[in-house]
Amino acid sequence: MARPRAVRVRSSFGTSRTRWALAFAVAAVVVIISCGVALDEAVDRDRLVASWGEPGGRWHTGGWRECSPEEERALTEEQRAEFERLRSIGYLAGSTPMPSNSGVIVYDALRASDGLNFYTSGHFPGAVLMDMEGRVIHTWRHGFVEAWKACGALELPRSNKTAGYWRRARLFENGDVLAIFEGIALIKVDRDSRLLWGHFGGAHHDLDVAADGTIYVLTREARIVPRRDPKRPLLEDFITVLDPDGNELSRISLLEAFERSPYAAMLDDMARSGDAFHTNTVELLDGSVADALPPFEAGNLLVSMREPGVIAVVDPEAREVVWALVGSWKKQHQPTVLDNGNVLIFDNQGDAGASRVIEFDPVALEPVWLYRGDKRGDFFSRECGSNQRLPNGNTLITESDRGKAFEVTPDGEVVWKYLNPEKSGPDSRSIATIFEMIRIGPAFPTDWLGSDFACRAARRRATFERS
Repeated sequence: MARPRAVRVRSSFGTSRTRWALAFAVAAVVVIISCGVALDEAVDRDRLVASWGEPGGRWHTGGWRECSPEEERALTEEQRAEFERLRSIGYLAGSTPMPSNSGVIVYDALRASDGLNFYTSGHFPGAVLMDMEGRVIHTWRHGFVEAWKACGALELPRSNKTAGYWRRARLFENGDVLAIFEGIALIKVDRDSRLLWGHFGGAHHDLDVAADGTIYVLTREARIVPRRDPKRPLLEDFITVLDPDGNELSRISLLEAFERSPYAAMLDDMARSGDAFHTNTVELLDGSVADALPPFEAGNLLVSMREPGVIAVVDPEAREVVWALVGSWKKQHQPTVLDNGNVLIFDNQGDAGASRVIEFDPVALEPVWLYRGDKRGDFFSRECGSNQRLPNGNTLITESDRGKAFEVTPDGEVVWKYLNPEKSGPDSRSIATIFEMIRIGPAFPTDWLGSDFACRAARRRATFERS
């Protein structure tokens, strides 16, 4: 299959915008998960978009294709119910009732880790930068249809349910942002939300960026893999490597990385078709703990696979899994290596169906810290979720399904809490999902925000120091 290439959008900003596009080669197997009407040069793109429908961002298909009307009529009631479950499995843009209060509802300025908060929300295709009091500092927004038109992609996704929001985003020091349209595309925009390039290669869930600008992003492809199942398609996950301009350099099949490794036996416990992996995290390792754990050497990649409950380390040069672990977690997200060598992980359903955040020693394989909420039912996100260890030792937790992000001390006391004020879902009566919130420290460059923000930030710091 020809590798998808990014389309870079060149503009003379402030005057007229000029755009050029490269054609993408899309194999037929990819159409299983992102099939649309092939673009004919004679077809008006606006009419095609109108027939497809504007993205609503309400449901996420989880990478499963939606069946045709003919196929749907042939389904049994049981099969229909299963299709609906797969289509909606926890990826509602809004999933729980809107609370009576919202915004920052807890803030202990003396014990919370200072900084700005960067997050993506299920109600719109964009990202928000917000201060600790909940004031919006900057917003990025770029719709999928606009990116698709500018880049000249050959196919529209069959479903628009994942095109109405950014699943994950990465902020650069100059204000540029990388953003994932779940299962569809990776785009890059500048600080003013102007499109720089787009890569329509099935990006999903997560990405990381090396110091030299190399991008590692999760992608997927549905295809028949006869050695796994000769009849039913497997949704195969890849780590795709892009250059800073979004051009594909290589991709690593996680299935093959397991098959050629000492951990190949783990595949025996994984489904042989369907969404067998559901990889949701990729993190580039810096080698800081390699002395204690050699597989964690610099340049290797930590990944999380939700369905089998496996976290693993992949050597991208050898294209091989060099370390893998199954723990007590279930449907986990966001394992990340901490400065102390431990691993922090968001355990969605492993605490008797409830959620928890676990810090564990990957050498001794023992837990060293646990957060599960004040009481049963306080803390739960069926899907998504994230965690970040902050410089002061606190932990920022994103409870995605409830549209909540909060900071806890090592003793588990909440010192900062934010409830998403944005509504989504049916009749806009549900709280919009927060997919991930990241705390950006005071040292992060913000000169691109302008002098007004710099002055406000200086006054705020002075007030804080006096208190």
